Amino acid sequence: MVIALAAAWQGRDPLRVDLTQVYAGVSAEHWLGCDGLGRDVLARLAEGLRLSLLVGANVVLLGFAVGTAVGICAGWFGGWLDALLMRLVDVVLAFPGILLAIALAAMLGPGIGNLILALAAVGWVGFARLARGQVLVLRHAPFVQAAMAAGVSPLAVAWRHLLPNIAAPLLVEASLGLAGVVIGEAGLSFLGVGVQPPEASLGSMIREGTRVMLVHPWLVVWPGVALFCLTLAANLMGDALRDYLDVRTVPRRE
Repeated sequence: MVIALAAAWQGRDPLRVDLTQVYAGVSAEHWLGCDGLGRDVLARLAEGLRLSLLVGANVVLLGFAVGTAVGICAGWFGGWLDALLMRLVDVVLAFPGILLAIALAAMLGPGIGNLILALAAVGWVGFARLARGQVLVLRHAPFVQAAMAAGVSPLAVAWRHLLPNIAAPLLVEASLGLAGVVIGEAGLSFLGVGVQPPEASLGSMIREGTRVMLVHPWLVVWPGVALFCLTLAANLMGDALRDYLDVRTVPRRE
């Protein structure tokens, strides 16, 4: 993550082609070598990590906003609206997420914006189901009933009372979901429907490296290790956030 955040300040251009350095090995000038067009692997790795975090953060934020709104509406208002929204969630969940994302990305066309929309269209359903379940538990809580008895509008109750009390599990879901989004972005880029050349992406770097993997294995190893570390970091961050927000851990923190 540090490498990804520092990508904007590192000195080398990840898109700069130098045909005199084609498949150059590790050196003082190129710490991780160069690819088939003489581009610095470390610079492209940092840019790929930055793009993965950029796509992941936007997908999680968009999925969080849409899914939470849908889940709160379904759980709070109930009735036909709940049935309609949950059937929509069931339809999305009926398809494997990665296949649906591939189909949407292919329909929308190339581009980071379309990639974010395709992944968010798959990722919002988890937030919706979680938010609905939390609202169903809290809708009959005394503080909610007291607010309704005081004449507070249903939308105000949902915004002021329900959302703050269901935010903790949703934040944990968001942090854990970041790892899945990073893998999804890499997978779509590997298949050619995600980040397009010459932009650097971990998935596209792995795809390009597989062509010469037996001769220049570092072109696959380094982006693979970076993807593994980024996914592991996102999962560890989610686990730490879950433990911190779990009320059962409060006595231990004290």
